[in-house]
Amino acid sequence: MTIFSKIIAGDIPSYKIAENEQFIAFLDIMPLRKGHVLVVPKIEVDKIFDVPDNYLSGLLVFAKPIARAIEKSFDCNRCGVSVVGIEVPHAHVHLIPINDANDLNFLQPKLTLTGEEMKEVQNLIISNL
Repeated sequence: MTIFSKIIAGDIPSYKIAENEQFIAFLDIMPLRKGHVLVVPKIEVDKIFDVPDNYLSGLLVFAKPIARAIEKSFDCNRCGVSVVGIEVPHAHVHLIPINDANDLNFLQPKLTLTGEEMKEVQNLIISNL
């Protein structure tokens, strides 16, 4: 069981942004930028292109309003999308407010936010959904 499956099951708390029967979106606890959201299918599949077609197509449809809310919530040119899939063996996409391509560079240092800051980011994105 991956850490994402434990979050989906409610065994590990998260800063949830949105959820439906197939997907969940929550804040990355080691974000590249404030507003970094993970969108995860509720089925545990390692690689993004092994995800069943109905989930794969639904993933972007589910992510779309969240991306728009991120763009409204933060000073950015757009919401970038990235699929890396190295650290957690559970398919997911990253939604990150960006101003240039380097903002999607996963080799740069991650931010350390307090629980209060994470809650503020969560509330801000949710208020713009």
